[in-house]
Amino acid sequence: MAAPEASQVSSLPLPPMQYIQLYSEENIRRGRNLRPPPPIQDTYSMFGNAFSADDLIIRPLESQGFKRLYPQHFDRRRELRKLNHSLLVNFLDMLDLLVLCPDSPRRAEKVEDLNLLFIHIHHLLNEFRPHQARETLRVMMELQKRQRIETAARFQKHLDKVHELLQQALHNLPDSSEADSKLMIPTEAFEDMDTSSDNKKDSDAVDILDRLMCDIVDKL
Repeated sequence: MAAPEASQVSSLPLPPMQYIQLYSEENIRRGRNLRPPPPIQDTYSMFGNAFSADDLIIRPLESQGFKRLYPQHFDRRRELRKLNHSLLVNFLDMLDLLVLCPDSPRRAEKVEDLNLLFIHIHHLLNEFRPHQARETLRVMMELQKRQRIETAARFQKHLDKVHELLQQALHNLPDSSEADSKLMIPTEAFEDMDTSSDNKKDSDAVDILDRLMCDIVDKL
């Protein structure tokens, strides 16, 4: 069965695993890769709750319909410790209710109190997320900086080694005057060759003239 085209599957709500299977290297090579979903403009649903695109990353508790148990200006660590103690106390109270009178209506109240305490603890922890993200980014950037400094130091070490090898090679080269003297061809040999060839030509010419004169004398 042939894979559906991108225009066909991009508009269909696909499960995550099916989306991953369709987003393969072969589909990318053939131009069938799925288009990313369009950005959300108004509202969306996540975990059964409605959210707006203009909402803050961490919404206040009042906007979510919960009563705030701590003031506007507070120490987060201190409030988390107080919430943890309150959570433990309410849990022990609920255990007493379940042991003594399990049908008491206060049991539902204690469940609501525990739920509200958990929501406040979760909200305070989420308020630490931006600080955690910045700290994580800072640590990553410091790690990248240290790696780049180490890479630059290793490169400088190799560069210094190359400069040292080049200097040694230049130092081991022979002197230019000696090299020129070794490469020069003595001109005296050419001059001797030229003079010897001229003398040979002159002697050959004298020998011919002598033979001619001897022949003339013999004929007389």
